[in-house]
Amino acid sequence: MFAVAFLYSCVGHAGASGYIAAMTLSGMALAEIKPAALALNILVATIATWQFRRAGHFSWRLFWPLALASVPCAFLGGWLNLPTHAFKVAVGLVLLFSSARFLLDPPAEHAARHPSLPASLGVGAGLGLLSGLTGTGGGIFLTPLGIFLRWDRTKTIAAVSAAFILVNSAAGLAGHLGRTRSFPDAAPALALAAVAGGLAGSYLGSSRLPHAAIKRLLAVVLAIAGFKLIFA
Repeated sequence: MFAVAFLYSCVGHAGASGYIAAMTLSGMALAEIKPAALALNILVATIATWQFRRAGHFSWRLFWPLALASVPCAFLGGWLNLPTHAFKVAVGLVLLFSSARFLLDPPAEHAARHPSLPASLGVGAGLGLLSGLTGTGGGIFLTPLGIFLRWDRTKTIAAVSAAFILVNSAAGLAGHLGRTRSFPDAAPALALAAVAGGLAGSYLGSSRLPHAAIKRLLAVVLAIAGFKLIFA
């Protein structure tokens, strides 16, 4: 959990896909994995949001329309319990393709080209629903999309993704608890390792790592998430 939180928080993510993989391999009950991953996401995303915002990378203008549309959809996705294996495989392949693009030809930094309000609302709604269904915060999809479409600089998109993950994970967990009213007993112990990794990784990503290094790390994160979605 420490390693996952450290690696993911370096690029403004909270690590849900990595937590899910680790908990699955450890034999944790499937019913406990989704709420535990969302709870850890909330903790690490809070830390990452604070670190990236403190370093001056956060953009409220880019964040608010994405969050406005995503939160109710993430709540709905967390409440639903659909058979989504085929959908996860398709999404996993997209993440692997994005990972290869970042490794082979990482996009250069460009001036910000913020999306229109309708586009932001549409992307936010779609990623919010996807995050709730998959037990992730949606940043694993938002970050590569924002970088490829040149919405802003890499660290700004990472900062926005961290806050996006935070609000969607909270909404997804609320939706899940509203349906099941159960929470895993192991979550507090797992949280200690995740918080330690999140503190170290988000500090390194927000203040020390150059943009190119973050893109390389993002490629690794996307590959891990892609393989997890395909083979879980």
